[in-house]
Amino acid sequence: MIRNYIKTAWRSLLRHQTYTAINITGLAVGIAACLLIFLVVQYETSFDTFHTKKDRIYRVTGVVTKPSLNFQSGVPFPLAEALRLDLPQLPAAVILRNEGNFFSVNNKKFKEDEAYYAEPQFFDTFDFDWLAGDKKTALAEPNTVALTRSEADKFFGDWHQAVGKTIAYKGKTVLKVTGVLADMPDNTDFPLKIVVSYATMRAKGGDNFDSMHNWGMVLGENYCFVTLPAGAQARNYEQQLDAFLKRHSPGDYKNGLRIQLQQLTAMHYDTRIDVFTAHPFSKQLINAISMIGLFLVVIACVNFINLATAQAVNRSKEVGIRKVLGSRRKQLIFQFISETGIITLGAIVLALTISLLVLPFVNQLLEIHLNTQFALAPRVLIFLAVLWLTVTILSGLYPAMVLSGFNPISALKNKISAVSSKGISLRRALVVFQFCIAQVLIIGILVMISQLNYFKNKSPGFDKTAVVAIGVPGDSVSRSKTAFLREELLQQPGVKALSYSAYNPVDENGWFARIHFDHAPKESEFGVSLKWADAGFFKLYRLQFLAGKPYAPGDTINGYVVNESMVKSLGLANPQQAIGKSIGLWGNKHLEAPIVGVVRDFNVGSFKDAIPPVLMASQRSAYGTLNIKIGQADMRQTLATIESKWNATFPEALYEYHFIDEQVARFYKTDNQLSLLYQIFAGIAILISCLGLFGLVSFMAVQRTKEVGIRKTMGASVGHIVYLFSKEFTFLVLVAFAISAPTGWYMMNKWLESYTFRIKLGPGIFLLAIVLSVAIAWLTVGYKAIKAALVNPVKSLKSE
Repeated sequence: MIRNYIKTAWRSLLRHQTYTAINITGLAVGIAACLLIFLVVQYETSFDTFHTKKDRIYRVTGVVTKPSLNFQSGVPFPLAEALRLDLPQLPAAVILRNEGNFFSVNNKKFKEDEAYYAEPQFFDTFDFDWLAGDKKTALAEPNTVALTRSEADKFFGDWHQAVGKTIAYKGKTVLKVTGVLADMPDNTDFPLKIVVSYATMRAKGGDNFDSMHNWGMVLGENYCFVTLPAGAQARNYEQQLDAFLKRHSPGDYKNGLRIQLQQLTAMHYDTRIDVFTAHPFSKQLINAISMIGLFLVVIACVNFINLATAQAVNRSKEVGIRKVLGSRRKQLIFQFISETGIITLGAIVLALTISLLVLPFVNQLLEIHLNTQFALAPRVLIFLAVLWLTVTILSGLYPAMVLSGFNPISALKNKISAVSSKGISLRRALVVFQFCIAQVLIIGILVMISQLNYFKNKSPGFDKTAVVAIGVPGDSVSRSKTAFLREELLQQPGVKALSYSAYNPVDENGWFARIHFDHAPKESEFGVSLKWADAGFFKLYRLQFLAGKPYAPGDTINGYVVNESMVKSLGLANPQQAIGKSIGLWGNKHLEAPIVGVVRDFNVGSFKDAIPPVLMASQRSAYGTLNIKIGQADMRQTLATIESKWNATFPEALYEYHFIDEQVARFYKTDNQLSLLYQIFAGIAILISCLGLFGLVSFMAVQRTKEVGIRKTMGASVGHIVYLFSKEFTFLVLVAFAISAPTGWYMMNKWLESYTFRIKLGPGIFLLAIVLSVAIAWLTVGYKAIKAALVNPVKSLKSE
């Protein structure tokens, strides 16, 4: 019996090849998009779930409560050790610090950003596999290092030979390889490649020795993780941590700093706080793309319903004959659902093929690592089986009920004009539903593109054109050579200006501190961003002075320059009032100096963020960046000359540079990725919606065959016939827009709220969205309408 149903269904599909091809294509595109979204969501929700203690591991984060809420990933250096002493009931408290730099083996240099300092206890807390060495002792001593397998292969050719050999760190610190780790899995926010013992940083003479006992020194890349006892509540420990912070750092506690525990399994989804991979993926985004995937499948099912009911007229006699020959309605329903099942199965096979072809593009776009073996994964097979059953029922049940419900006498006489007004209304409602989704996506895309264009065109407040930033070594010997390098480079014809600074203007790394203003005994309630730079910094970046002037050249602080936001935060009426007022830092008399200038606000990070108060001064010991303004003629030769001079000055260091405008563009990399992703989703939704319109206009063309013939006989033109078909669909698109416009406005307005600098949602975007929607509808309807209008009226009228 079932075999007969399948055979009959197969023959029916072969007889209606165009109908079958359109249905399979529409379903396949929708299912492929849904499958890829499922894989992305599955990948993103699997981060660090493989650790056995994942439910008990928490990251210690800082929350600044005043003057505004702010979150920080880094912690003071002494925190973990103090936690182990003060809260011995904690099974573990460990530090992991990222400090990418260059390593060398046999005078060959390698740059590695994923280098970390870690304590031995870190590998008791987290389950990363060791291929060689003892994880309990490998990183217990200073000047020891563990490498991942790929890094060991890169350094020594074969990881089996790595243990016992040495590598040089920053060209001077010799590290002994004491262990080899398996390469980190893709789904972790700990992309370790080189792990240096934390004892190396603690050792006397290390670069950060003074920082190890400084509670005021907080770096964003210094993370602390604690393991709670089984069954313990994080909220209870946060109360103890408040008392702990108040005891060890009373000044920060008084100024609004609190400690918060963030569960390891939640770390990947919190976009407020950084992670080492710089790849947080918010729950809201996961929910958004999941809903889009669901909607794409639903509108693909809607297409099937529209096309199946449009085909109903052509199959009415078939149904009538089957009923006359004794077929029961239940058998007919099963027959038509069988056809739907075959179409859906074919669509899933095609969707898998599309997914395999598109997967490399998705990996490249989102910078993730989905492999091509996904088709055999049990979860994927179960997902596809459930999807097949769901789509078959959703897509097939209504058309099966309609087709099987034909009266056999009316069907044989071809009198099915009343496949009912309710059916027609449902199909119209489904088309409206399809275009609602498509238009919301169109509105979203137009807003995102407008916002990203706003970022590209908005000035950051400084000149970023043809400016190169180069890292310079921070040791005392290297600093003594910086003046010589300055003179060498300024003699080159392609070098227009040069400045040393701690960071470039938009480097998100930086120092934040509270100040004493105008000899006040209390520190300010707000923090300021410290931008150490020499006096040439202002000219190179063309910062505009609103009052005063740059501080005098020098190696130490001889005056401060502040920005507009600093003036406002200090409560001053205008920039001129700030000139001459004193600024003090950390209670140190040597760091006290007058304000000599006020510059116009410039962005120190992304346009997503507000501009903080900025304090600038010369401090040679803090410089780590060389900023060079170069001429745009023969830039390649100029860069080659700069590299040659730099290498001659710092032969043991690694030369690396980047353009400032490229760094600014990287701030919006994720937004650009999501914009392109949504453009693809919108394109898919529009394609499927157009197929839906094609289905409905096909149905109406068949229903109104004689009407078209009579109108043409009475003198109606082709244009008038096309107008008759188009006006209804234009109305449906307008109804959809009336629903989608407020929905799109609300959603995109919420999205824009995450940006400090943003566009205003004006009527232009919505007018463009409706024009595009109507144009797409007309193009889709026009083909079938013109085809119906060109049919010979004699042929239309003689058919009974």
